Parts: sequence; C-alpha cells; structure tokens
Amino acid sequence: MDTAEPLARALIGMLHKSAPPEDFTLRLSEAEALPGDAPDRDSRVEAVRMAMAVRNRLELLQQREQGMQAVMESAQDLSGRLDLPNLLAALVSRTRNLLGADMAWISELDESRGVFQSLAIEGALTQGSLGMCIRSDRGTASVVMATRTPFTTPDYLHDTRFQHEPEFDDIFRAEGICAVVGVPLIWQDKVIGLLFAANRYHRVHTAHSLAILRTLATHCAVALKNARDFDRLHTALGRADAARAELERHVRGVQTAADAHARITALLARGASLASLCQTVASLLGGCLLVLDEAAQVISRGAAEGHAGSAADGYAPHGPHSADLSNALRLARQTGRSVEAYEVDGETCRVVPVIGGDDVLGALALFHRGKLEEVAERTFERSSSVIGIVLLSQERQQASKGRDMASLLRALVSPRQDEAATLVNRAERFGLDLMQPLTLVLAEIDKPGASYAARRLLQLGSLERCLVDEIDGNLVVLCNATRSLELRQSLGAWGRREAGDAHRGVLSRPTASLAELPALYTTLRRALGVLGRLGVQGRLVGQNELALYSTLFETHDPHSLGEFLQACIGPLLEHDRKRGTDLASTLLCYFESSQNAKTAAQRLDIHVNTVRYRLATAEELLGHWGQAARALELHMALRLWSLRG
Repeated sequence: MDTAEPLARALIGMLHKSAPPEDFTLRLSEAEALPGDAPDRDSRVEAVRMAMAVRNRLELLQQREQGMQAVMESAQDLSGRLDLPNLLAALVSRTRNLLGADMAWISELDESRGVFQSLAIEGALTQGSLGMCIRSDRGTASVVMATRTPFTTPDYLHDTRFQHEPEFDDIFRAEGICAVVGVPLIWQDKVIGLLFAANRYHRVHTAHSLAILRTLATHCAVALKNARDFDRLHTALGRADAARAELERHVRGVQTAADAHARITALLARGASLASLCQTVASLLGGCLLVLDEAAQVISRGAAEGHAGSAADGYAPHGPHSADLSNALRLARQTGRSVEAYEVDGETCRVVPVIGGDDVLGALALFHRGKLEEVAERTFERSSSVIGIVLLSQERQQASKGRDMASLLRALVSPRQDEAATLVNRAERFGLDLMQPLTLVLAEIDKPGASYAARRLLQLGSLERCLVDEIDGNLVVLCNATRSLELRQSLGAWGRREAGDAHRGVLSRPTASLAELPALYTTLRRALGVLGRLGVQGRLVGQNELALYSTLFETHDPHSLGEFLQACIGPLLEHDRKRGTDLASTLLCYFESSQNAKTAAQRLDIHVNTVRYRLATAEELLGHWGQAARALELHMALRLWSLRG
C-alpha cells in the first residue's frame, strides 16, 4: 500500500488528469479496506474524500463555465443571425448538450388555435416527433403556462399532476421519453413559447441546470420576438414598396392617359378622319378597334401594329355573339362604363356605346388579349366621346347634304309637284336625268328601319345618281330606268346582308312622265300592303309580278289568303311537304309554259316523261284542270304560293 505522501501525489495527478468519479471511488474503497488499527487509515480516507470534494467543485465550476460559454454564444447568435430556423436549431442543440438531454425542442404558442407548435427539435428518433403540436391546456405545457415557472418531472407518462394528451403521450412512448423539463419563453410578461429538454431515463434536474435552461429560454424568446418583428417590418416594407410601385404605375398611367387624350384631341382639332382616329386609338390600346353604327354594322376599323388576333375579323352584326353584345351595351349605358361582352380564342371584346346628344350613334368594340388596365379602360371610354363627335359631325354633314335630296324626292312624289323645269334642274345636281324614263322603288325595312337604311345606302355609295330617302316610314329610291336592274341587285344584296328577311319591296315599271310619279308612288304603297298581307319577306318584287295580286287581294287579310291557297292547292302542297316531292313548282312551270309539257321539261331540265308523271299525280290530287276557269284559278294560286316564298 502506498504511503500517505505518494497517495497525495496520486490524488493530485488524478485531479490534474480529470479522472472519472469511478477512479476516486476505487481509491476510497482501498483506503477504507485498510485494517482499523493501521496508523494512517483515517488520514488516507480523509485525503481521498477531500480529493473527491475538490473534483466535484472543479466539475461544478466547469459546468458553470460551459453554461456561461453557451449563454455568451447564444447572445452572439442573437446579435449576428437573422435566420430564425438556424438560430432556434442552434439554441436547441446547446440546450441538449449543456443538460446532457436525449432530446430538446422549442415550441411557439399559436394563440388563434390555442396550441404550442414545435419549431425546432434535436435528438428525435421517430418521424412523429417532428412538428409536435400540443394544446396549451394539456401536458407539462399547461403547468408551465399556468405558473410561468420551470416544471420538471422524472416520469412524464405516469405523472398525474396534469392532464395528458393521448396523441402526445403516444409520441413520447415511441421515443422512450421518461424525464422532461420545460421552461416558459416570456416576453413582456406573456408566455409566447416553451423550451423543453427530455431524457430516456429517470432524472432529477438541479437548480443550476434549470437556471441555464431559463437563460436559454430568455434568448429563445428574444429570438422569436425579433424574428416576428422583423417579419412584420419586412411585410410592412413590402406593402410600402408595393404601394409606392402602384402609385408610380398610377402616375405613369395618368400621364399616359393624358398624353393619349391630348393626342386624340389634337387629331380631332385637325379634322382627322374617322379611320385615322380609329387607328390611333387601336394603337394606344394595343388591340383591334371596330366602330359600329346603330345597327351594329362596322363603319370603320383599326388595328395596333403587331396585334395577333382574328376575333375582330370574325365579328358579324347578327353572329353568334350578337346577344352578348346587345346585353353588354345595355349594361354599359346603365353604368356609364365599358363592359366586357364576350371572349373568343383568348381575345376579349369590350364595348362602350357612342353617344351623340341624346341619341346612341353606335358603339366601339375593342378586341384585346389579357386584362385591360384601369387607365386603358378610361382611355377607351374617353375615345368614344371623341369618335361620337366625329360621327355626329358626319351625320350632320350627311343630313345637310341629304336635305336637298329629300326635299326633291318628296316634291317629285307629292300630288302638288313644282314646275318640271325646276325639278329637272334640281335633279341634275344629283346626276339624275328626269327627262329620261324613271324607276321608283318602295321598300319596308322592319329592322333596322327605313331611315337607317337610307343613311347606310348613301354612306356605302352603292346608289350613285339616285335619290334616296325615308318617306312615310318606307325607303324610297328613284333612278333612271336604265339602272333598274343594277338598283334591284344592289338593294337585294344590301337587304340580305344587313336586314335579313325583315324587308320587302316593290320595283315599279319604267315611267316616262314626271306627272305620273305621284300616282305611281300611291300605287306602290298599296302594293307594299299587299306584299305584307301575302307574307312576302326578304324580296324585291317587280310591279308587273304583283299587278294581278294587287287587284285581287288588296283588301284581303293574310288569313283569307291562306284559306284561298289551302282550298285551291292545299292537297298538292301537303303531298310535297310529306313526301319531299316538287309537284307544285312543276305544275307552275307547266302553266307558265302555256301548258306545254315539253317546254316545261326543258325549263326544269328533266325528262318530259317525268313532267307528265308529275302532272298526272297533281291531277289526281287537284282534279282535272281542262276548263279555262279552273286552270286560271290554279295558275293564280301557284303564282301566289311562289310569291310568298
């Protein structure tokens, strides 16, 4: 056995090398194992115990030094790190290392949900531990929340001092957690989170470890508060930047709108044409612009350079989107703002009415891609006012020009005509020679109306050297008889294109005397009434074609005419309808060919035997027409049926 002096040197060496407690315990056992009468036994035992006490003090000082070092490192992290996740992860790691814990985590209080949500965790073995969430009135969290002081338990799962959360307990069982210690994260006397450390064995924490944990919890509270304040500041700065950018964008937009308005106004002041204005507005808005009249017909258009879109080319006044267009214009008139009418192939059609005085002169239709900015919408709406001024000016010019034409036309069809020489001189200014045979046309235009039709025909220039106007609600056109065929074709084409079936008209025989025009006008008005009663739609009929019917049916109504047709040729028409045959038209052609089957076959471009077979079938249905009266009756009924279309 060593003597006392060598023992002292050995103990000092052990202290210097930071020997583990087990080595000192072994030395103490050897000293106590000496015989009781050994002269230096007690001194040996006392020396070993003193060395053990010194070691414990050194270990405590080392722990305190480590704690202070951790506190200083945390303080440095608080001042040098802005990344909250990494900062919290560093604090959790220090907590675990200083306390020798198996697992540590930080939770933040979500007041809206009333739960503590884990933000950072270290030492977890299962996936379920990540993102742990516990109610603020369950587990150790409820005790810490209520007392605002640290709480420790050596056996969490069997501790009855708080209400357990089954889901949370399952996580701890899976992790094998026994001892848990938690401290509150307090900011301005308010708990904002919790710092936990846990071990997988029973453990009692010392006051020193709790003090270190509280200090780290304070640092965690500062980190959370700073991070949240930084987030709020960053959000506020972001909103401020967004507001500034929006203000700058608005200022630029206002300036752009002002420049656009000045540009459009300058064009108007210089007397620019409608086409120039339309092109300018389209370029400013980056789309395709259509100017529509009151009947939704396109009277001008313009497209921005580089505009890729075909929706405007596919626009039709009576197309599939006409109802959407009408509804949008109705809403636009009510709100005073432009309205999106429809979308096709990724292009939006936005419309705004064009107002002149108290009247609607037409509309603007803008086809564009993407959303139209507020300033662009305002520019579009303001341009409608400028274009309205142009349209109103054009209308007044046309009215002034057409006033003389209207006056002359009314004078010609009036029973009290002016002197012929005066009328001839006035007509020469419009390229009409009243000394030559004349043709008069009267037409009913149900929609868009005779007044619009007269203006539209004059705008298109399709009726040169003609007098055109609306009289007594009808469209009236007077031209030289040599142009009657051209006139009939032009009016027919325009009617089919822009009025559809909502029109009918009568073309007079040539007349060589001005004095006959008033009586001819009266006759054609009566003929129009007959056409209406016959149900004729979408056709321009010659006066010769209608002469017989005007005499016979002028006083009849549509119902009586229908009864007449049913009585005369009803079975024939019913046979054609049911079997898809063409007996009625064959029989009409037969009568028109002076009841010559061979001539009728040539006109119909079919074999004569086919004609005879059809005539035999028709005779079975209608009876024999060998008598002149019966043949005349059938011929007249078939002509009337053909006229009605």
